[in-house]
Amino acid sequence: MIMLRICICFFVASLGGHALATQAEKQAVDLIAYGDYVLTMQADEQLIEDGAVAVSQGVIVGVGLATEIDNRYTAAKKLDGVNKVLMPGLVNGHTHSSMVLFRGMADDLPLMTWLQEYIFPMEGRYVDQALVEAGTRLACWEMIRGGVTSFVDMYFYPDTIANVAVDCGLRAVVAAPMIDFPSPGFKGWDDSFAAGVAFAEKWKGKHHRITPALAPHAPYTVSKSHLDAAFTAARRLEIPVSIHVAEDRAEVDVVQEKYGTSSIELLAGLGTLKQSTIAAHVVWPTDADIAKLVGSQAGVIHNPTSNMKTGAGFAPVPKMLAAGVNVGLGTDGAASNNDLDLWQEMRLAALMHKGNSNDPTLISAMQALDMATRMGARAAGLGDKVGVLQIGRQADMIQVSLESPRFDPLYNIMSHLVYVAKSGDVVTNVVAGQVLMEKGDVATVNIGSVRADIREISEKIKTDLGNR
Repeated sequence: MIMLRICICFFVASLGGHALATQAEKQAVDLIAYGDYVLTMQADEQLIEDGAVAVSQGVIVGVGLATEIDNRYTAAKKLDGVNKVLMPGLVNGHTHSSMVLFRGMADDLPLMTWLQEYIFPMEGRYVDQALVEAGTRLACWEMIRGGVTSFVDMYFYPDTIANVAVDCGLRAVVAAPMIDFPSPGFKGWDDSFAAGVAFAEKWKGKHHRITPALAPHAPYTVSKSHLDAAFTAARRLEIPVSIHVAEDRAEVDVVQEKYGTSSIELLAGLGTLKQSTIAAHVVWPTDADIAKLVGSQAGVIHNPTSNMKTGAGFAPVPKMLAAGVNVGLGTDGAASNNDLDLWQEMRLAALMHKGNSNDPTLISAMQALDMATRMGARAAGLGDKVGVLQIGRQADMIQVSLESPRFDPLYNIMSHLVYVAKSGDVVTNVVAGQVLMEKGDVATVNIGSVRADIREISEKIKTDLGNR
């Protein structure tokens, strides 16, 4: 019996030594995330069943079957993938994050009435640094919860927005607004332009998750010479420009009357389509406009909910996609949406064009997913960093739970992600390898503090509006 025990102990010890040696041969990484389905959005291998992604120093170093990843890597932190889809994080290509504080304030109005009679005056009255900070934190919380990992923002106090995005862990293109008439903190073009350039110079290269940009508001609110100045400055700084383009018939008419051309032709004439440009909305492009966008450095951001709510129209997205234009998705600000839910935008993008054209083949589920991830990242100027789960890319990814009865039966995971999934199904959010949310709990936002700040600001606004 003693000899038997010695033999057994020796055998176990030998096995243990072999296991330790094998373990030592594995590459140590920071994180391994798993999924019953891993949707990579890579063209050659989009879907891996029972897969995993390994992450080191914020960068993806391994993508494949879970067994293969486990054989090659060891990690202190692992994200279980049972009944989950692991996929790239969503890219919100156009928003005004802190306008969450204006949601529900002015609804059911034409775009120009909404802007000129309600939003612009309210911004002049209420927008300050405290509102922007509180609103951006609330927006970041909402976006993290809904699976957004990158967003393109255009709003006042961009320095504050950038700092909040850093604190909350999100990736952001933060565009400094410039406009020809008085706006919060500015008398007009000269000081808003100077402040925007100073912001960009300060933040360029300052933080790996923040890309500064310039944001001349639109061709009907910024003169041709000022548009040229903004794009020239962006070219010098090698940063993107974010701008509203052809959003409404009224804009198209104003630009045509003033310059005898379309908004996109105006920008093309300035040479701006040869540099990184994030063109929001583009609801009313001509066929000639679309041809100019093909092969350009401009990406189009489609905002289905906002465009329908303001009656702006139906952007010819199927035609743009067919031509080869990079089209991403955005929520716009919550004052015209009224939320920051990119799953809703995905579903609407896939449905509205079918209904508008009586053609159910337009905008497939896969195209809608592409617009929210890979192609959306390209349209937002982030295509070299995010949008796909691929070795060498930033580890921006989410897990979507399949636990809801809405997911049964499951024949096609891409179809379910677009036509079934909701923002509340997102349970994990990772940006640059940092886990921002796990099991539905957001770790990077002090929710109690945010709610207290929002309550204080909104009560003041409600009281003021009531008195008026």
